[in-house]
Amino acid sequence: MKLALVGDIGGTNARFALWRDNGLEAVQVLSVAEYADPEQAVLAYLGALGLPLGAVTAVCLACAGPVSGDEFRFTNNHWRLSRQAFCRALQVETLLLVNDFSAMALGMTRLQEHERLLVCPGEAEPLRPVVVVGPGTGLGVGTLLDLGGGRWTALPGEGGHVDLPIGTLREESLWKYLLMQLGHVRAEDVLSGSGLLLLYRASCALDGRPARWDSPAQVTAAALAGEADAVAVLDQFCCWLGRVAGNNVLTLGARGGVYIVGGVVPRFAEFFRVSGFARCFADKGCMSDYLHRVPVWLVTAPYPGLEGAGVALQQQLA
Repeated sequence: MKLALVGDIGGTNARFALWRDNGLEAVQVLSVAEYADPEQAVLAYLGALGLPLGAVTAVCLACAGPVSGDEFRFTNNHWRLSRQAFCRALQVETLLLVNDFSAMALGMTRLQEHERLLVCPGEAEPLRPVVVVGPGTGLGVGTLLDLGGGRWTALPGEGGHVDLPIGTLREESLWKYLLMQLGHVRAEDVLSGSGLLLLYRASCALDGRPARWDSPAQVTAAALAGEADAVAVLDQFCCWLGRVAGNNVLTLGARGGVYIVGGVVPRFAEFFRVSGFARCFADKGCMSDYLHRVPVWLVTAPYPGLEGAGVALQQQLA
């Protein structure tokens, strides 16, 4: 493969890197808000490296949202992209667009052992689906399939927009409050950075307490410092993540394991490992034993989405 460019574009950040000799080079993270469209961001990235137009012949962009047709509108930011216009503006021969969590799932194939933390013990069954779930600006869900012979594929989907599951009376009360606020309650409405703050405010309202914190970071910091209300909210966040992940395992027969990714959970990794996540992950009645044997890892690798975009591009060109 000649010099290629890979990108992982979410609601807040656009990560770019060169892909050469089966690896990443020159990773940079740009703010989506600072650029009018992806072409301008890529031009800024190439300019910072001193690379002229035409130096990069192939591009793979992992994009938040459903990918189809020539026109693509990003789900959680203002960018739009036309495949034809992009290739023309940047003098690119090949442009591959993949769902961001399809790329994230493919990125799991390149993890090193030190880039994941065991959350739930179990035994990953070979050639069975793997679920990848990640709270960030939104909630991403991907599925990785091992095709054998060193080839992989990822199933695109929008699993972050499923209905938020209810497993306890407290969750029912929180759901009712959120329903009055939102009209429809998706998993992403709670399992995201902004969702953590929304969950905190809902919890305070139900308990008749004033909300003291104004950002997800403040809620997380308060929980890690032992403040009781914040601890309860962060644990509830982990419980709901467990329910959503467990539902995906049952739906897909994902005995290959579960990877928790994204920018939110690694900020409280040790809290997460002892939280209610594991209990709620396996809280499936007669199918609980099925879940107890499925391993779950928390991913700490810095750029798995970029790695997965490289894998997708390499397989496409091969």
